[in-house]
Parts: sequence; C-alpha cells; structure tokens
Amino acid sequence: MSEHSERSVVVERTSSGQFTATNVRGGSISFGTSSESGQDTGFTPVELFLAAIGGCGAVDVDIATSRHAEPTRFSVTVAGDKVSDDLGNRMTNLKVSFTVDFPDDEGAERARAILPRAVKASHDRLCTVSRTVEIGAPVTTTVADA
Repeated sequence: MSEHSERSVVVERTSSGQFTATNVRGGSISFGTSSESGQDTGFTPVELFLAAIGGCGAVDVDIATSRHAEPTRFSVTVAGDKVSDDLGNRMTNLKVSFTVDFPDDEGAERARAILPRAVKASHDRLCTVSRTVEIGAPVTTTVADA
C-alpha cells in the first residue's frame, strides 16, 4: 500500500541572492547564491540537495543502528559532479559514503552487523530523497497570478 501525503515548503526571497525555506511546522533554513556579509559560507541549492540525500540516508541508518549502540562517530559524505551540457545543468556521479563507528560495548557488534544492511535498505527502498532522484519524478512549474 502506498502512502500519499503532500509535503511542502515555501521559499521566500530575503535579499539579493538570499532565500529562506520554511516548512509547515515553522522550521526554516536560509540559503542562496551570494553572501550579505561578503563571506561565501552559506549553503547553495545544490549543497542543500546533497544534504537532503545524505540526511535522508543518515536518518534511516541511525534509526536502524543506534537502537543497538550509540555511535561514537556518524558521518555521511555526499558528493557529485555538477555538469552543464545539452541536457542542461544537473548533478552526475552522485556518491554517498557512510563512516560510522561504535564503541566496544554491548550491542556494538550487532550495530556493526546491521550497518551494511541499513545502508542498503535506505538506498534501495527507504530514503524518499534518493529514491526520487533514482526513479525520477516530473517537476511542474507555474507562475501564480500576481
């Protein structure tokens, strides 16, 4: 059975090249293509895309493994190549790498054993973000009446 439940965010311009995305629960994150302070430290939309892929997998894997042992290190690196060609601007060669360590205590061996299966399950069926990228979904754009 498939769950159909709309998800949404609202993206608003806050200044030149700067935006804030707000979810229905009131959470927000700022991003953009330029920095008001002159320091280019903010996230770009492409970096948010990579973070969404990594974050989705991280949540899945953390749920599966941390019930057995609390990790001493949990890091997910997501990288890819930004290309511009006849198909337009896009990301290729997306790679997700998990680095997870557990202490040598009760449950850690079970958590280590579960880790590869949890990463595979996230990739193959659980992570909505990477599944959407791999399967593909049409994106419809419109302009609302002003």
